[in-house]
Amino acid sequence: MIEVYYAEDDEIIAQSVKEYLEEKNCRVTTFGTLAALRSALRSRIPTILLLDWNMPDGQGSELCRWIRERRADLPIIFLTVRGDSHDIVSGFQYGADDYVVKPFALAVLHSRMLALLRRAGNTGESKLFCDDLVLDKEKMAVYHGQKEIPVSQPEYRLLLLLLENKGKTITRNQLLEEVWDSGGNYVNDNTLTVTMKRLREKLCNPPCLKTIRSFGYRMEDTL
Repeated sequence: MIEVYYAEDDEIIAQSVKEYLEEKNCRVTTFGTLAALRSALRSRIPTILLLDWNMPDGQGSELCRWIRERRADLPIIFLTVRGDSHDIVSGFQYGADDYVVKPFALAVLHSRMLALLRRAGNTGESKLFCDDLVLDKEKMAVYHGQKEIPVSQPEYRLLLLLLENKGKTITRNQLLEEVWDSGGNYVNDNTLTVTMKRLREKLCNPPCLKTIRSFGYRMEDTL
């Protein structure tokens, strides 16, 4: 899943872009001010950043330059009404990777995002999301909100399997076979129950992790 941060002070545009991209398997967080976006970037880096030029508390170009002083690898696309050649050149000079002039077709924006991510070698598939839970496959790390949660190897593999099949019910037998029995080693059914209980406690009993009674478990967004 592609994690998108989008700075836009027009709530109608922001909501329209958010709804469209989330239908395309993106996770979108919108920000109405540059200050809010800057604060979020200090604790978490998204897959890609969409940035309006004119914001209530400053210029997106200045934030773009601030980001580039710290992160050269974060893909950034300007979305703005400023469409003359001087502004476009300035956007690239400030560090943007692409520049989309409003109004724009949502399908075109999504295509340009994917093209930029392909060039950057990042399709966002290394991170899996469900509500406030994030699993980073590259780092083999689990986060609840901004906090990293230490998990055991079985707990990690259990959560990974459920997140990779989000929206689908995975049976207890499937989980036992995939997480523990892959090497042909038998484990008691109670092992799954205990591991799931510990995982839930570590994740503060997230509502997105559902028990399907007498059958298995399912991950699904609730927010």
